[in-house]
Amino acid sequence: MIWLLILIAVIAIGGFWFAAPLMAMAAASKAIPDKPAALQRIAGLMQEHQISLDEVAVALNSPAVAAPALPARAASDIAKTLFSYLGAIFILAGISTYIGMFWDSMGSAMRILVTLGVGYVLLVVLVAALHEKKYPRLEAPLVIATAFMLTSGWFVLIHELFPAGDNWRKAAAAVFGLMTLHQAALLYRYRLTLLVLTALFFAYSFMQVGLDLLDLPGDVIAITLGISLFVVATELNNSRFRVLAELALLIAAVWLNAGLFDRMATLTDPNLAALVTGLCLMSTAFGLQRAQQFHRLNGLGYFAGSLMLYAALFDQVRGTQFELLYLAATAAMLYACVQLQSRALLLTTVLAMLGFIGYFGAQHFADSLGWPITLVLMGVAFFGVSALAMKVRRQM
Repeated sequence: MIWLLILIAVIAIGGFWFAAPLMAMAAASKAIPDKPAALQRIAGLMQEHQISLDEVAVALNSPAVAAPALPARAASDIAKTLFSYLGAIFILAGISTYIGMFWDSMGSAMRILVTLGVGYVLLVVLVAALHEKKYPRLEAPLVIATAFMLTSGWFVLIHELFPAGDNWRKAAAAVFGLMTLHQAALLYRYRLTLLVLTALFFAYSFMQVGLDLLDLPGDVIAITLGISLFVVATELNNSRFRVLAELALLIAAVWLNAGLFDRMATLTDPNLAALVTGLCLMSTAFGLQRAQQFHRLNGLGYFAGSLMLYAALFDQVRGTQFELLYLAATAAMLYACVQLQSRALLLTTVLAMLGFIGYFGAQHFADSLGWPITLVLMGVAFFGVSALAMKVRRQM
C-alpha cells in the first residue's frame, strides 16, 4: 500500500498548491471592473513584455488577417470518409457479434485473444494512423475503440488467470493503472485532445479505486479528487488543450461539492449542508463571472446553487415564526439578479417566490372564508411579481 500513500501525498500537495488560485477565483481577483483598472492592466502587460507605444499603434492600424476560407469538400472525400466510418463500424460489430455468440464455448486463451489481442491490434493500427497522419477522421474512433478493447481485454485476462479472486478493487486498480500508462505514452508521442481526455479518465478511475482500497470515506475521496481536478483544469486552461478545461471544471465542481455536502450532512444537518453547498456553488459562479471565464458554467452554478439554497432555506423556516423571512430573502435576491445579470438566478428566484406565496396562502387561509379573497390577492401578487420580473429582465 506504499504506492497508494505516495499517491495521497501527491494529491494533497496538488490541492494545497491550487488553494491560492481557487480562492483568488472565488474572490474575483482577476476581474477588471472599470476602465482605469483595464488601463493599469494594459500598462503592466506592456512593461512585462517590453512593448512600445509605436508597436501598439502599428498593431492597431494593421488590417486584420482574414481567416482563410475552408475549401469545399469534394463528394469523393465525403464518400471516402463515410465508407471509412462504415467499415470501422461493421468490423467492430462483427468482432462483437462473434465474441457474443461463441463466448461460452471459447477457452481461456481464446477469450483473451479475441479481447486483449484485438485491442493490441487496434493499438498498432492507431499508432500507424497517428504516425502517417493520413486518416485524421479515424483517429477519434480508433482511440475510443482501442481503449475499450484493451480495458475489456485486461479485465478478461485477470478473470481467466485468477478465477477464484473476488477483490474487484485490486483488479480495477491494476487495469486502470496500466491503461493510464498506455494513454500517457500515446499522449507523450501524439498530442491529441482525446488522448488527454482518456488519460485523465483512466488516471482518476485509478485514483478513485486506489483511495477506496485504503478504506477512506467516499466524501473524503470526492473532496480530494475534486480539488485535484481543479488543479488539472487550471493547467488545461493554460495549455493547448483548453477545450477540456470547462468540462474538467464542471466535473471537479460536482465532485467537490458532492463530497462537501456528504461530509457536512454526516456531521451536522442535511438542510444546513444543502444551504452551505448552494452558497458555495453560487460563490463559484460569481467568481467565474467576475473572472469573465466559462460563461456556461456561470448560469449552471447559479441555477443549481440557488435551487439548493432556496430548498434548504424553505425547510429551515417552514412552520416557524420566521416564514416571511423566506419571502424577504427571495425579494432581496431579485435585486441581486439586477447586479449579477443572471437569467438562471432570475428564473429560480421567481419560481421560489411564487411557490412560497402559494404555500403561505394555502397554509394559513385555506380553511377560512377569506380563501377566495386570498386567491384574488394571490393573483394580484402573481401579476406584481411578473411585472417586477419583466422590469428586471429589461434592465439586464
